[in-house]
Amino acid sequence: MDTIDKTKELETKSIGSLLWVYALPAVISQVIASVYNIADRIFIGNGVGPLAIAGLVITMPMMNIIHAFGALVGVGAGSRMSIVLGKKDVNWAEKILGNSMILTLGLGIIVMLCCYLFMDSILMKFGATADTLQYARDYMVVILPGMFLTTITFNLATLMRSSGYPLKAMFVLGGGAVLNIILDPIFIFGFKWGIMGAAAASTISMFVTAVIAIAHFINPKSFIHFRLHGWKPKGYIFRNITMIGLSPFLMNVAAAGVVGIINHQLLHYGGDYAVGACGLVNTYGNFLVLLIIGICQGMQPIAGYNYGAGHPDRLKAVFVLTMKITVLVGLVGSVVSCVFPRSMLRIFTNDQDLIRIAIPAMRYMMVMFPLIGFTITNSNFFQSIDKPWIAITTSLSRQVIFLVPMSFIIPVLFARSGGDGLTGVWMAATISDVCGAVLAAILLFTQRKVFSEKATDIR
Repeated sequence: MDTIDKTKELETKSIGSLLWVYALPAVISQVIASVYNIADRIFIGNGVGPLAIAGLVITMPMMNIIHAFGALVGVGAGSRMSIVLGKKDVNWAEKILGNSMILTLGLGIIVMLCCYLFMDSILMKFGATADTLQYARDYMVVILPGMFLTTITFNLATLMRSSGYPLKAMFVLGGGAVLNIILDPIFIFGFKWGIMGAAAASTISMFVTAVIAIAHFINPKSFIHFRLHGWKPKGYIFRNITMIGLSPFLMNVAAAGVVGIINHQLLHYGGDYAVGACGLVNTYGNFLVLLIIGICQGMQPIAGYNYGAGHPDRLKAVFVLTMKITVLVGLVGSVVSCVFPRSMLRIFTNDQDLIRIAIPAMRYMMVMFPLIGFTITNSNFFQSIDKPWIAITTSLSRQVIFLVPMSFIIPVLFARSGGDGLTGVWMAATISDVCGAVLAAILLFTQRKVFSEKATDIR
């Protein structure tokens, strides 16, 4: 069966079968990618030490900002491509491919240069101290070129999935993660490069995946591939891509800013070890988030295509099924982390002081994780059907609208009542999860007509 028929399946094949075919490869690639992030922390934690973990945590906001630009283009381009393929417009899809690469290359180069020029200032803003700055700097100097390549890979892998190649997208993303896991111990322990070895392993892996992704779209046998007319800049395509991609972009930028704020609160109430403990909990939480995002990535081409093709019944079916699965994933992850926190944390470190601080953090930060699954699914769904402002509001609600003020208010209330201010920081995350889910539910209710009406003109 050729690729054009595979895209046709999106409006004919059963929703359950489609979600399985599209979500499973995305989930596998996300799991492998999250494993390599976890591997970095395991190898650094055991091969370098707890301060190196704290230094690595400090780099995450900066890396989130870079990833945000990749998501800005990748998610926006992938969602638009699914919708226009639903309208059977291959020429438009090729223009989306070429214009998305123009955006990726231009934004990526600018962001990478800015990070190099202002690196120390940025890291200090995100909570680096005299003890952790050198670790964070060593890591970022080496990994920045790799992060630029990652934005290219992310964009093209998303477009592969949207144009009928979900398995190939999985192998592109997952293969780089596997290579990273292989290289990590060689560079960290064998070459004794420490935290710079972890960064070098990631950069090499990112280079390999970028080359493979580009080769796919150079190949004229690919259904959607690079063509000269697609590289002609089109303002309306730039606008369409960035409007849809604005939600994940702002979410990643907000995450970076919020992590910086939280890190400063943690330093105030608990010191460097509290920052490291939060990093360990977030590593586990991010693993679950990536699982949920992988499932939502499987939903995206199905929802976008059927929205563009005018099948609201199929749109509702894929949304409901995806929601059930993601909430279940969040529930299982929450139960495991709350019942067995010590066992989960010992994977990353044997430092008993770090584990002692991280156990209550894990319970407070993970107890409401099913609600995070609900919120993420809502945000990704509205991205898929070209409703960016609903997606933006939903995605920013938990981290910006609620978590930022809660991270200042709740610790003070705990401290004034004779409690531990650090516990207040952990509790702020719990309260924010609940508030974010409530707002997401309200927004979903206001947009319920999308499940009964056909899409209007999207150009």
